[in-house]
Amino acid sequence: MAERTRSRRRQLPPEGTEFAERAAGERADPEPVGRGGEERRSGFIALLGAPNVGKSTLVNALVGTKVAIVSHKVQTTRAALRGIATAGRAQLVFIDTPGIFAPRRRLDRAMVANAWAGAHDADIAAVLIDARRGLDPEAEALLARLTELRQPKILIINKVDLVEKPALLALAKAANERAAFAATFMVSALTGDGVADVKDWLAAHVPVGPWHYPEDEITDAPLRQLAAEITREKLYLRLHQELPYRSTVETDQWKELRDGSTRIEQTIYVERESQRKIVLGKGGATIKAIGADARREIAEMVETPVHLFLFVKVRERWGDDPERYRGIGLEFPEE
Repeated sequence: MAERTRSRRRQLPPEGTEFAERAAGERADPEPVGRGGEERRSGFIALLGAPNVGKSTLVNALVGTKVAIVSHKVQTTRAALRGIATAGRAQLVFIDTPGIFAPRRRLDRAMVANAWAGAHDADIAAVLIDARRGLDPEAEALLARLTELRQPKILIINKVDLVEKPALLALAKAANERAAFAATFMVSALTGDGVADVKDWLAAHVPVGPWHYPEDEITDAPLRQLAAEITREKLYLRLHQELPYRSTVETDQWKELRDGSTRIEQTIYVERESQRKIVLGKGGATIKAIGADARREIAEMVETPVHLFLFVKVRERWGDDPERYRGIGLEFPEE
């Protein structure tokens, strides 16, 4: 199996294994106190917010590289993904959760449940609000439920570069009147402004204790999952309306070849034949463009040439298939 890549991406695990099954000897130094008596700290921070408020963009900014896919479409994140950053003696594990909204479909309900589960399991909850949208109904509903969370909560107002300062101050005041926040930050996840302040505060307030991951780790997601997410991102960017939400991507085969390149086979599943034709495009143009975009980014991630083969298949009502939910890390809602 290949060694850890120079970009700090995790090496490919054997098929069917989980990152959590890593041998104990590969874990980070368990000692909570380092040289000079400095305390090691480690904690999980869940990022909560309505769809499209910039959670994935902020996770990438906090980690310092791309670990979460991003698109302008809502509900891009389907299951919680962890991005790992180091700040001095602190290891910060950021949980990028699905957007919280009023669910309509079974998949929607699973995503929202996944977001709240991630929040309950975290040491600190970071609540994101879009500065332009302010306290819209989705933000108000989210703030109203924060009383369910016992851990410390911070408020992060994102996209502040697009709003005048008086409006930002009024928004921060109104949000703090609705929920008890330990701190409030104003950031632009896209430009990076204010991100360092968030990171420094979290590094000082996560619990004292050993690190959960090796210090060069930036995510605990298997490469197979990351590659599937990259292809899904390109699918979202190329297609419009409801089609992206009716599709899912699975990595079927990952083979490292003798010449040092990697052969990857993925399947894009849709619910109807008419959707399959849209994904393929006229003369296969759309699927070729999606594949080219995904191949370039996956190759950059694994630092080897990549041969990516995409297949599009119809799987009717995949959104009601428990196995598909397990494959993307979601609990299947029975009702």
